[in-house]
Amino acid sequence: MDRRQRSVALLVAGTYFMEQLDGTIVATAAPSMARSLGVTSADIGVTITAYLLTLAVLIPLSGWVTQRWGVRRIYLLAIALFSIASILCAISTSVVELTAFRVLQGVGGSMMVPVGRLAVLRGTAKQDVIRAVALLTWPALAAPVVAPLLGGLFTTYLSWHWIFLVNVPLGVVAFVVAMRLIPPASQERPPGLDWGGLALTCLAVAALVVLSDLLASAVVRWIPVAVAGVLSIVGVIAAVRHLLRTAHPLLQLRILRVPTFLVSHRGGAIFRVTVNAVPFLLPLMFQDGFGWSPVKAGAVVLFVFVGNLAIKPATTPLLMRFGFRSVMVAASICAAASMVMNSLLTPATPILLTGAVMIFGGMARSVGFTVYNTIAFADVVPADLPGANTLSSSVQQVAIGFGVAVGAVAVRAGEPLAGVVHLTGPIGPYRIAFFVVALLTLVPVVESFRADRSSGDALRPAGRPAQ
Repeated sequence: MDRRQRSVALLVAGTYFMEQLDGTIVATAAPSMARSLGVTSADIGVTITAYLLTLAVLIPLSGWVTQRWGVRRIYLLAIALFSIASILCAISTSVVELTAFRVLQGVGGSMMVPVGRLAVLRGTAKQDVIRAVALLTWPALAAPVVAPLLGGLFTTYLSWHWIFLVNVPLGVVAFVVAMRLIPPASQERPPGLDWGGLALTCLAVAALVVLSDLLASAVVRWIPVAVAGVLSIVGVIAAVRHLLRTAHPLLQLRILRVPTFLVSHRGGAIFRVTVNAVPFLLPLMFQDGFGWSPVKAGAVVLFVFVGNLAIKPATTPLLMRFGFRSVMVAASICAAASMVMNSLLTPATPILLTGAVMIFGGMARSVGFTVYNTIAFADVVPADLPGANTLSSSVQQVAIGFGVAVGAVAVRAGEPLAGVVHLTGPIGPYRIAFFVVALLTLVPVVESFRADRSSGDALRPAGRPAQ
């Protein structure tokens, strides 16, 4: 991987971090924002949903837009739009204004990440894809973990406005660097936009995101949940039928016929859901169950990121030595084990031991994210990269949304179950929740065992098989 391509990967990783951080940091600052804008904390929830919903429904459009106007032009436009929207969010004087500008921010974010990743994958040789994806993966690992602490620090020592203003200098730097690093490319003439696919896909994805948000809310209203659930099922079925029948679909579902791509998004989707539930559950357990302050809880959760970073240099050698299937199995088992360990923590657990558990969990999630994100493109031919990248980004965004929902539902289910199994006290529901997500994390193990032993060998030097 040459220096220029590595620099492009780092640039895209930086913008990915901005987009992921904005999806999670607002929750921490919600009470402060609510007081400033004269509304309740629950009212701020609409801004979070609006941002995530915009991301989810517009990502499928990114592939066609990129083909039509080129990677460089769309990537620069996305960075500029995201940065300008961040300023507008910071100067908002009402929740209506804030929500509108969050939607604008989501428009920029929906193009920024998939288009940037496509720029990296298109210019990277097969044997360097593992290293490139490893660089692109760390933001998804870091942002949910860093967000609680950053949100707490900004709102405590500065003001909530800084959770948006911090994007501005980062956006300016990213824009300048992108102008220098990403070369102009000849524009393609893609087939006409699949308007039917766009409408059905937006309906299906929007219903899924709304469903996850309703399930994660403090008070679950079951009638809206049922409506969103029905719309999700109908929307998904209608969208799949349309996308499989049309000549030039918005999302290329036929790429799922590639075995390695299918493994990455069948078992990998469940892995992403459960792993994304952990950064949601940990701060809540530390604050509600242990009685810790938000800053202390956020600081301890940062040890998860330490584990992410610590294992990064070893990820590629592990894949080279043991192969993708073995590493997928091991990562899922270790991630499940770390969740069980989380359930056994108490306020009396030595802080060093708690930190060690966080680090172990961070290592497992880092390796798992990297292997699933990498193997997705192992056998995808260059002509199918735009479609594969768009579909992959869409699935990942929905999985992230459902991670919080699964965590929230698991905690609620844990409240009555904790009494049945005599886990009294405020920690009981969280112990049940971690056991639930640990069991779900074992499902990808079964999927991984069904994969071929040679899966991912195309990404190894000269197709070298695992030892």
